[in-house]
Amino acid sequence: MGRRLVRTARSGALVSVCTVGALAAGAVVHPAYAQPEPPGGGGRLEQVRKEIAALHDRAGSATDAYNAAESKASKQRGKVRELRGRVASTERRLASMRDTAGAMARAQYRGGGLPDEAKVMLQDDPEAFLHSASLVRKGQQAAKGFLADLSGTRSRLQGYADDAASEWERLDASRAKKAKAKKRIERQLEQAKRLESQLAAEERKRLRKLEDEAAAAAQERWLDSGVLEKIDGKASKAGRRALEYAAKQLGKEYEWGAEGPRTFDCSGLTMRAWQAAGERIPRTSQEQWKHLPRVPVERMRPGDLLIYKKDASHVGIYVGDGEVLHAPRTGRQITVEGAGSMPILGVVRPDK
Repeated sequence: MGRRLVRTARSGALVSVCTVGALAAGAVVHPAYAQPEPPGGGGRLEQVRKEIAALHDRAGSATDAYNAAESKASKQRGKVRELRGRVASTERRLASMRDTAGAMARAQYRGGGLPDEAKVMLQDDPEAFLHSASLVRKGQQAAKGFLADLSGTRSRLQGYADDAASEWERLDASRAKKAKAKKRIERQLEQAKRLESQLAAEERKRLRKLEDEAAAAAQERWLDSGVLEKIDGKASKAGRRALEYAAKQLGKEYEWGAEGPRTFDCSGLTMRAWQAAGERIPRTSQEQWKHLPRVPVERMRPGDLLIYKKDASHVGIYVGDGEVLHAPRTGRQITVEGAGSMPILGVVRPDK
């Protein structure tokens, strides 16, 4: 069902490829890459392919780490605002109660300075007076107790708010550090773009062919394991709705940190797809891997999320028949390709 739905939605859209790897930081563009490749010189172009893929791989990992840090810092900011609001509300109540108690004390003072014994003698109904006086004293004691409790609550809330603010500062520092790392990776990503642009048109075609071949070889190895013969799960109603949303995004551009509707990154796409299905899931692929229920690969069904790479920094949505729909990387569009064309870390199910 999932594959048929995707094929209908994409209307023959080109299935592209996203291969990933690892690269030491500080990779540079080699001038020789811009030179025409002699016949049989496939080794140099293959090195270019690996370097471009590795740069995008590092960029994706840095982006996911930054998105996760930003999400945590944002939640903590909200918690700090909530606690500070509660402290302010408690302070207002405390001030109002103190004003009321003060007004009562002043009224009692203006009522005369006679001792209670004299007032009892002068009352028409001494018993009633004593009862009233007892109630007043109890009320005063209760008011004092309430004020003390309220003051204690304010102190505790202020302590919580101070602790929360300290935690937010720590998280924000982490976010800022990851933002700097992300900018460094962005500069490396520009290298990847320059590296690709320096190739002649014919070489770019061959480069894309090499990417396709690498992905196809990885997919074939995955299929040779026999895993697809064990996968026969049917999409749930929510899974079908998530797939319908994702299929409508085919052909849209990948963009770092984007959550739609015009562009997406990998986890922005899966989050919005499952949001359209009525499920709230974490924003980043790493958080999706950490918090969503996991299922064995052989039990996955259309709509499940395939998590890729050792650091869980890439994700796609399984469409069935051994294929995944995902937003690959900068410079590529949302597409469908072999689920095994990238190293699978595991599978999670948002509606389990």
